[in-house]
Amino acid sequence: MNFNMTVTYSAQVASCKRFGCFWKLLLRWKGSIYKLLWPNLFVYIMLYSTLSITYRFLLNEKQRTTFEKLSLHCQTYGDLIPVSFVLGFYVSIVIKRWWDQYTSIPWPDPLAVLVSAFLPGEDERSRLMRRTILRYACLSLTITLRMMCPSVKKRFPTFDNMVEAGLMLPNEKKIFDKLEEKTVHPKYWLPLVWAASIIARARREEKVKNDFALKSVIDEVNKFRSGCGQLLNYDWISVPLVYTQVVTLAVYTYFMASLMGNQYLNPNKGYPTHTIDLVVPIFTLLQFFFYMGWLMVAETLVNPFGEDDDDFEVNWLIDRNLQISYLIVDEVHEDHPALIKDQYWEEVFPTELPYTEAAKQFYTEPFLGSAQDVYVPKHQRGIILMPISIDTECSMKNVQTDHTQFNAVHLKSMLSFKTKNTSFPSLQRSSKSILGIRENMHDDTYDDFSKKIL
Repeated sequence: MNFNMTVTYSAQVASCKRFGCFWKLLLRWKGSIYKLLWPNLFVYIMLYSTLSITYRFLLNEKQRTTFEKLSLHCQTYGDLIPVSFVLGFYVSIVIKRWWDQYTSIPWPDPLAVLVSAFLPGEDERSRLMRRTILRYACLSLTITLRMMCPSVKKRFPTFDNMVEAGLMLPNEKKIFDKLEEKTVHPKYWLPLVWAASIIARARREEKVKNDFALKSVIDEVNKFRSGCGQLLNYDWISVPLVYTQVVTLAVYTYFMASLMGNQYLNPNKGYPTHTIDLVVPIFTLLQFFFYMGWLMVAETLVNPFGEDDDDFEVNWLIDRNLQISYLIVDEVHEDHPALIKDQYWEEVFPTELPYTEAAKQFYTEPFLGSAQDVYVPKHQRGIILMPISIDTECSMKNVQTDHTQFNAVHLKSMLSFKTKNTSFPSLQRSSKSILGIRENMHDDTYDDFSKKIL
């Protein structure tokens, strides 16, 4: 099935063979750089040709000398414009913003799954609640896109068109109209408020069985609202205008200077870098193609909700969301295939899934780690104790002495506490504990320990 959507070429570049796979994309027209660039390139060629013809055939010798000086001046100072730096940084910002806008689009599928699971029932009221909740979610997204997408605005210029399409009912339109008289702020959130009220009503009617289910669905509704709000934020807050102006001026002034600076001058006059006259400025045209094409990429992606070839197909998204939402909460609600033992029931899990003849070349052994083939001889597998150096032994003795001093002070405080509180038998220590300390100490250490206690 062929969709008129964002230009995609994933299938053409799935496998790279021989001389690469990008060559086959160069002859495509829709969404191509040729389609974007040809008006600018045509104007540039005409201006360059006019100056070249004027220099070659319409000027006298004195005027040609002046033209040549001006050309050398433009060439010298035009190269000082940092086109690559400004363009590269700007395009990286725009591309990141472009993808972030796509990932911000809320999809009703998670909400539909939760509503189908937590609001069961085949009766008419339960079915009506489920369908209405998802219709409100789709309506909220449609109102959001209508505020920022020219193609959606053309499809639904008024709320009457939404009523005609079945996204909104006449009584709901009246509420919107009354609210319009009270505030001019966006009202994309109103259908989601209605959806939350229906979920709360379903809980009171015990169609939603517990508060956890209620919270899960409400959280998903709030998440959907956040996505709609984020889209409006992107539409409201653009890339700073000053940066866009800087990039545009940098590119256009650079190529205005190149109209004079990149002219082929008389090679007989010995000007530097002017040793040949090719008439047709091949590399200048390539430079224009790359730099101006780079700018066209940014211009196309800075707002992907327009009508360019590579913009998001939001009208398709509106249709898809409503259809899938109704399928989840109504057509396949509480329906699943019969529970049958799978073919690996007795084996618990398959040792290997089968391959077709066409796919057998893609079979690979499981990865066991890069050290899998490292072999340790049997005579080197024994455990040994590493010798301790003199410095390490001295440091260990210092630690042992400090530990002994700490135990001496601690034990002395315990004994003094015992003599002062003889009425507490639980605090008394038997001679066995002292003997235990004696056994764990060297004789010299114990003598020092005893002197400190006494």
